[in-house]
Amino acid sequence: MMVFRKNKALFLANILLAGGLGVTTLCAEEPITIASSADYFPDTPGSRWTYRGQMSEGPLQTIENKFFTNVSTVTGTKTIKGVVVTVFHDTNPGNHGPSDSYYRRDSVGIVYYGADPGTPLEKQITPYQIFRFPVKVPSSFQQFDRTGIDFGTDLDRDGTNEKTDVKGWSTVQSRETVTVPAGTFPDAIKVEAKMTMRIHLSASRRTIAGLDVMTAWFAKGVGLVKYSERQEMGAVKEDRGVVVELSEELEEYEIKQPKGSVSGLESPSEGIFADHAGDHELGQVILAAGLRANP
Repeated sequence: MMVFRKNKALFLANILLAGGLGVTTLCAEEPITIASSADYFPDTPGSRWTYRGQMSEGPLQTIENKFFTNVSTVTGTKTIKGVVVTVFHDTNPGNHGPSDSYYRRDSVGIVYYGADPGTPLEKQITPYQIFRFPVKVPSSFQQFDRTGIDFGTDLDRDGTNEKTDVKGWSTVQSRETVTVPAGTFPDAIKVEAKMTMRIHLSASRRTIAGLDVMTAWFAKGVGLVKYSERQEMGAVKEDRGVVVELSEELEEYEIKQPKGSVSGLESPSEGIFADHAGDHELGQVILAAGLRANP
């Protein structure tokens, strides 16, 4: 399960913690460089993570809660446009059915190459980087900045897909001790991925705002242990807009020992972003007639 993804409704999400999770910030001192950054993102084939999820969606004042289970597994590699990527298969990310997500790691970080099924919007902004190596705490960088691209759906139903401007940022905020059903994990890396959108309605010439904020925690030797996401979109006509909140917490996991290089090009000690998403994220964040995709 990895970064960002989902697929159904106007906006999708992955984040919100079920009650009772403890998070303790360890420090806010000088910037720290994590030398063995890849240890936080295991991606050996056969590794498996089971997550307990919760989702709520609806207009601002009408929220429906749903609960689900998602199992994420590293199934192998695939070549996309000449690039070898690692494949993560999720059984039900964000409660939107099965999907595959694709990631590539090299010496400078991890790049997200999209998902299947994907969305029209996501295909226009991938690939993009989700982590830079070595990971520095704190640190931040812009992932993408695109204007006037096809939103992939006709929100105002005038027969024309809307255009949108999208920007994405990734911020490593801190290291924390995180408690989830699978246990307590010290020194987890806390990362926030934020995507903003300005959607231009073709019928009324109005512009509405969209926002997706995902927070994820990665533990050394384990990978993604928790993520929470909130997606908001302004009202298209007379409605109250849409809000989606989603979360997944690790229940159990099995990390396979590396037998060799993940892609044949890197050392086995370096892993890839183990999960969505979402990742959707932030990559797959906004969906209308289908977006997820999956951080």
